[in-house]
Amino acid sequence: MTRVQDSPPSFLVRHEFLIRRLHSLSGLVPVGAFMCVHLLVNASVLESPAAFQKNVYQIHSLGSLLPVVEWVFIFIPILFHAIIGVVIVMGGIPNTGNYPYAANRRYTLQRVTGMIAFVFIAIHVFHMHGWIHQDTWLEKVVRPLGGAEFHPYSAASSAGLALQSYVMVAIYLIGVLACVFHLANGIWTMGITWGVWISPKAQKRASNVCAIFGLLLAIVGVGALFGMRADGAGERLIEARQVEDKMYEHKLESGELKPNEHKRGGGEVTKSEETSQVSVE
Repeated sequence: MTRVQDSPPSFLVRHEFLIRRLHSLSGLVPVGAFMCVHLLVNASVLESPAAFQKNVYQIHSLGSLLPVVEWVFIFIPILFHAIIGVVIVMGGIPNTGNYPYAANRRYTLQRVTGMIAFVFIAIHVFHMHGWIHQDTWLEKVVRPLGGAEFHPYSAASSAGLALQSYVMVAIYLIGVLACVFHLANGIWTMGITWGVWISPKAQKRASNVCAIFGLLLAIVGVGALFGMRADGAGERLIEARQVEDKMYEHKLESGELKPNEHKRGGGEVTKSEETSQVSVE
């Protein structure tokens, strides 16, 4: 009789230790670090549209290097973290029903919020940027579907206009909170995975620190969301546009920028501004 041999283990199984640690590390650096910076930059709109616009100009001062930086340090790590996360989720069974302890609920919430975050990031990038910066794609597909709403040279006003829908606000609120929980709780689980805090006392202290961090980051994220939304209507929209116009013209006069109607937003934002102004009057 011929003996049927077991099939060899897959690549993921053979390298499970390394892949899980790379997945854990990528969630902190660069994905988690980028999210913190992104929310803090967005929250600068609470200071003023000028402060937010200044930060956006600094980011776009990278010029042709910006897409490289975005793909190498943001999009590829996010895709890696998300794909491996899905693989891990598909191979695990939540056990909160049998063992209803706080740690097990957090285990399940970590995976649920990870899936929500993945979907939200895809929606967010489409809604604000359109995924791919290609004219035909943007004009024929993205904009008819309500995407690519953000214009970096009209940062506060375009973001605010994009967030006037209650549906979009709800999506962003759920998505931001899911991302924040996933990061804060992920830091705690990463510390266990990497042996940073092993004793119950150390884990308890780390849990408290991560909870405070998550709460503060949630306040920053939610504040940024509603701060942007406020700058997209009424007098605040008009004021934001005036500030952006002055800053844009100053950049053109100083030679720091070349005219760019795509990044400026052209007539789309202006039309929305006029509509808002009529409603105020």
